[in-house]
Amino acid sequence: MITDSGRPAPRQRPWTGMIGGALLAVAAVLLAAGVLPLDSAAEVADRTWSILLFVIAATLVAELAAAAGVFDAVADRLGRAAAGRVVVLWLLVVALAVVATVFLSLDTTAVLLTPVVVLLARGRGLDAMPFALTTIWLANTGSLLFPMSNLTNLLAAHTLGLDAWEFAALMAPAAVVGIVVPVLVIGVTYRRALRGRLAPAPSAPLQDPALTWIAGIIVAALLPALMSGLPVWLPACAAALALGVLIAVRRPTALSWSLMPWQIILLACGLFLVVETAHAHGLSAAVAPLVGQGEDIPDLLRVAGVGALVANGIDNLPAYLALEPLATEPTRMAALLVGVNAGALVTPWASLAILLWHERLLGLDVAVRWPRYMAASALVAVLTVVTAVVLLGLTHA
Repeated sequence: MITDSGRPAPRQRPWTGMIGGALLAVAAVLLAAGVLPLDSAAEVADRTWSILLFVIAATLVAELAAAAGVFDAVADRLGRAAAGRVVVLWLLVVALAVVATVFLSLDTTAVLLTPVVVLLARGRGLDAMPFALTTIWLANTGSLLFPMSNLTNLLAAHTLGLDAWEFAALMAPAAVVGIVVPVLVIGVTYRRALRGRLAPAPSAPLQDPALTWIAGIIVAALLPALMSGLPVWLPACAAALALGVLIAVRRPTALSWSLMPWQIILLACGLFLVVETAHAHGLSAAVAPLVGQGEDIPDLLRVAGVGALVANGIDNLPAYLALEPLATEPTRMAALLVGVNAGALVTPWASLAILLWHERLLGLDVAVRWPRYMAASALVAVLTVVTAVVLLGLTHA
């Protein structure tokens, strides 16, 4: 379904909420039966409340900014800045996807940026697929640099006790690889589609210029605030509140409870508690032989490889939660993050971002050929994971 603005209408995701609700119900039974120790549940709550609060606030910031037309305005200006060249437009989209992923999380790129860049490409008579692949691959592989880029990063930074800059220093080698490899693969695979001149397209006027500009200023102010050393949930909540007030004044019909990521929060809470129950009953000891204990390059590849395989088998968040206690050293944790994020590309369920991305493409009538997608994604995943882990091992040896 397409809205009047030409963007796909937000899709409800009852399956996410249903799975999350079922997992929470299972966790409640396990807690009542004493299978999940009360101390363990309390520890999970103490560890994750601020992380989940940031996820809620960051999601609201992205959704409200999209409702204010910020992403559409940026995409329109990218089209004008491309100097009539297809490859320049694509590289500008790459830059936008990296910034959105690094500072506003991978879900922002997969869910909110995908329809913007697909419509941008279509409006100029271009093949939409290289632009769509750019958003989903960079959403996953480009989410390695900062804690706020990914829920697993937030959990890892909390476990390691690292602030944003310390985390970035640890992950920088892998983050560079996570951007360069997918861009090279897309550039080579779609080299013909990315050649030539852009078809002219009329510039779309802003529906409410004041709303868009003020919202853009709020988002721009949030980015450095996230790096200020404050707990990331504080500036994110402040930005969400400011945007909420702005939208309520200028476009109140855009406010809806559906903007809240209830389904994702339910799913995350249920996974946290169920996996914690498994850890309380020996999960770590059961999987320890698979991932080893060392910090040399073969052992790091082992950790990342197991993480990638489990993520593609079930999903990257439970894969991370299952393996986290076995990767508490910084370099091993970095390798695990590479595996469960950059490696979680191949299957449609490897990350929630892929599922949400596909829903957006369905709303735009863009068909994904899954065998071709999986083959290309497997190539990107293997090249990215192996190169990133080797570079991590060499850099932090």
